[in-house]
Amino acid sequence: MKKYAWIWASAGLLALALLLRFAFGIKYPAYALGFIAVGVVVWHFRKNRWALVGMLGGAAIVARFALRGYAYWAYLFLFIAALILLQHWLPPFWWRVVLVLTCLGFVYFCIVEVPIIKNARSDDDPERKYLVVLGAAVYGDEPSLTLVRRMEGALDYLNAYPDSVAIVSGGMGPGETVTEAQAMHDWLIARGVAEERIIMEAEATSTLENLSNSYEIIRARGDEPEGNVAIVSSAYHLYRAKEISRGLGVEAAGVAAPWGYFFVMLNYFIREAFGVTKLWVLGP
Repeated sequence: MKKYAWIWASAGLLALALLLRFAFGIKYPAYALGFIAVGVVVWHFRKNRWALVGMLGGAAIVARFALRGYAYWAYLFLFIAALILLQHWLPPFWWRVVLVLTCLGFVYFCIVEVPIIKNARSDDDPERKYLVVLGAAVYGDEPSLTLVRRMEGALDYLNAYPDSVAIVSGGMGPGETVTEAQAMHDWLIARGVAEERIIMEAEATSTLENLSNSYEIIRARGDEPEGNVAIVSSAYHLYRAKEISRGLGVEAAGVAAPWGYFFVMLNYFIREAFGVTKLWVLGP
């Protein structure tokens, strides 16, 4: 029985985590217990690299193909699995090279995340005449969770500032049967926002186009975007959106949409480091 104590311990912790999360709605203690359960399994197999690689590979497959919004967790699992294999196969000198490069990459990642995290909140006093709502995926004609969260942020803003006008921006991407702008328009109308307070920009396919097209709409209405624009987006995306806006000559206020699921948001914070790197190196 003692031989299999680690199985019972990890299973018990996992069961308790699931009970707390889904029966009582307690999130973070449940996540902590889940991590401990995984840690028990990893500790048991710590000297069996093949078992660890197999578990990481299996977790990566599940995260990438069975779950939505966990792709960068999958890539992280595969990267750790690759390090385990390289540590076994590479000569000591080359393993040290890989280790140094990995450490440098991690330091760079932390540097990139600083402005992302620093800007992952609403600015003080964000009231502006125009609110640009950045689009996100639509599945068929159903808004994704990310888009719903952005619309919730927009709805809260429009209720708080009744003189503001929303520009909902987003074209039609693969797998979408309506434009993102149309999906946002319909969602806001269904929740009591007046038609005259919503302007649709239904051509954009990137953040740069979202903003540049929206600013052209503002100018066509006889206004200037500088000093008149707030941007609603996901918390992890606000830094990049505001930097792109600065590149267009407009200092915009940032409005952070409510957070989604914690680990999905972490996935997007990881992904955003690559988006910001592209912005710094290649531009928007």
